[in-house]
Amino acid sequence: MKPRVLKLLEYDKIRDQLAAKASSSLGREIASHLEPSTDPEEVRSLIEETDEALNVLRLKGHLPFGGITDVRPPLKRAQVGGVLSAKELMAVADTIRGSRIIKHFIEEQIEDGAALPILGSHAEMLEPAGEVEREIRGCIDDQGYVMDSASDALRSIRSQLRSFDGRIKDKLESIVRSPNTQKMLSEAIVTIRNNRHVVPVKQEYRQAFGGIVHDQSASGATFFIEPQAIVELNNRLNETRLKEEQEVDRILTELSRRLAEVAETVRNDVDRLAVIDFIFAKARLAETMKATKPALSHEGTFHLKKARHPLIPLTQVVPIDVALENGTKALVITGPNTGGKTVTLKTVGLLTLMAQSGLHLPVYEGSVVNVFEHVFADIGDEQSIEQSLSTFSSHMKNIIAILEEVNDRSLVLFDELGAGTDPQEGAALSISILDEVRNRGACLIATTHYSELKAYAYEREGVINASVEFDVATLSPTYRLLMGIPGRSNAFEISKRLGLDERIIEQARSLISSDTAKVDDMIASLERHRLEAERANAEAARLKQEWEKKAQLLDQELAKWEREKDQLRKEAEREAKVKLAEAKEEAESIIKKLREMQTEANRVKEHELIDAKSRLDHALDALQSETSARPHSYSQKKALEFEPGQEVKVTTFGQKGHIIERLSDKEYLVQVGVMKMNIAADSLKPVKEEQQVKPVVNVRTQTGTVRTELDLRGERYEEAMERLDKYLDAALLAGYPSVSIIHGKGTGALRKGVQTRLSKHPRIKSIRLGGMNEGGHGVTVVEFK
Repeated sequence: MKPRVLKLLEYDKIRDQLAAKASSSLGREIASHLEPSTDPEEVRSLIEETDEALNVLRLKGHLPFGGITDVRPPLKRAQVGGVLSAKELMAVADTIRGSRIIKHFIEEQIEDGAALPILGSHAEMLEPAGEVEREIRGCIDDQGYVMDSASDALRSIRSQLRSFDGRIKDKLESIVRSPNTQKMLSEAIVTIRNNRHVVPVKQEYRQAFGGIVHDQSASGATFFIEPQAIVELNNRLNETRLKEEQEVDRILTELSRRLAEVAETVRNDVDRLAVIDFIFAKARLAETMKATKPALSHEGTFHLKKARHPLIPLTQVVPIDVALENGTKALVITGPNTGGKTVTLKTVGLLTLMAQSGLHLPVYEGSVVNVFEHVFADIGDEQSIEQSLSTFSSHMKNIIAILEEVNDRSLVLFDELGAGTDPQEGAALSISILDEVRNRGACLIATTHYSELKAYAYEREGVINASVEFDVATLSPTYRLLMGIPGRSNAFEISKRLGLDERIIEQARSLISSDTAKVDDMIASLERHRLEAERANAEAARLKQEWEKKAQLLDQELAKWEREKDQLRKEAEREAKVKLAEAKEEAESIIKKLREMQTEANRVKEHELIDAKSRLDHALDALQSETSARPHSYSQKKALEFEPGQEVKVTTFGQKGHIIERLSDKEYLVQVGVMKMNIAADSLKPVKEEQQVKPVVNVRTQTGTVRTELDLRGERYEEAMERLDKYLDAALLAGYPSVSIIHGKGTGALRKGVQTRLSKHPRIKSIRLGGMNEGGHGVTVVEFK
């Protein structure tokens, strides 16, 4: 890309913002030299790595990049045999530690399921020199001071230093506190001059005090003298200090030598860390700009949705929708000055450069950008006094340079094309330039004031008009870009609102050409229709929002009703079960009492007992039918359907019958025994449904509902005995002289239990096993009295 274009589109300001987001000088260096790429695959990779870093920031909020600095200069010195200072070595150790933390951090995100192929590859290449780091930290503390523990010799030397220093201070303290010397001192203190311990002595006592003079005050009234008594101790102290320096130098030399052995590995890690820092700087910039990841196109098309110029504050910028797609390669923007035409050009150009640099864009999701080989721009007034160039000449010089290089992988941005010269010639020249650029296959956006160019898009295939909106009511631009609508002159409307005489305005209208008037009328009509469409869309959006809100409330009410319905059903089931249990218990109690009364006084006849029991069973069946009907009414959408001839049970009075005819959706003609009657559909149940719950055998008085045999095969013993008792009652009530009980042969346990039960029944005359034609030992034949 041309440096002039980068500067013209203010790309350098984006680089500055990006550099400010880096955590170290390493990332800032890469950001400050960032250039757009023209390789589509490289651009795709650059955008993907930004997206990966942004995902990490969304999950973790930060990257642990502390302690990492650019240690490449000291590494180079170590490689050529230089000795690094303690602070330089500690900076290297901190950077090695930082690389280890970064590597672990990224690998941890990958283990947790994050898809980070690019960051993962960078982390994989990091090879922290942990052993050298430990050696450095074992000798140097965090403040860059070589510790006593760095070597045994250093520990011994520093122990001697502390001993000499203590003895010197004790000696001096005794001197300054002595009454004989206090009068000779300017102050009773101990200080240091030329790395020697001294005391301040008054000038008149210089000879009397004795010792070595190291300094004198500015006034000459005080001499800083090293007392003779500590001269030897000071000499030994300085000798020990020299040994300390030599030992520290030896330690630093050894550490520098060890670092030189791994310098290349550390340097590679630093380079890798610089890239990682730069990638996360791009992600932080995306967060600040509220930017999104754009899709890439190679077809020479783009579509920026709600695009914002990144250098205009969020509170001031007006988002625009701008696109070149579906065969459109050129966009001509017209409209008033200060209306946003130039900002539109710069927004498209700058966002294109940002995308090709791997940056996310301040646009809505789903925006598409194209990767261009060249971005050319001729924007602004570049009049040059030094070169004696007019505005027109300056623009033409730039356009000529553009035409020399433009191709089908170029984006060309022309601002006020043809301005600065005769309008008629300028318009003609502009049309010719636009045609030339289009013929080269380039994408083109141009702004203009010429009315002739408003019709350009209607006469050329692949060209579309656009305009920046102007509010005549407020006499100010709205900065909105209107795609597909050319701008129109607002001079007459503005003049009228400002108070210009209507007569003058009408005379001016008569002077413009009819073609121009028609174009303006067409544009005005388009604007009216657009505003009407926008109002209609806004109303539709409002109604849709209201409908969605109401639908949501209805869904909530329906869910609430369903919950209440289920609760009521469950409560009804619980109540019904309780009533059923109570009814059964009461029925058993009544039957027990009746049997006791019959046994004791023989005052109740057997048929009366059976009839009473039958009525109780009928009540139980009715109650059970009510129990099953209650939840059925909640769960069924419609009544069950039956076919003619189908066997059913009439739940209202517990009888079985057969369907004769369907009278309606809610009623059937049913034959029960010898009777035919109309029965409601919700009072009928299929017999097979009844059999699934294994009810006891029916005990009705009508002979048509009680068979002359009872099959107990496969039944559990308790259930078989209960069914046997009820069947015998029903058979007696029906007036049968004899019945057959089918119990099967099996082990004989059920047969024995049946015969024992039968032998105790007061109304049974005799029992016997069935004959050869009656089922043999698998059947017991019962005769009643």
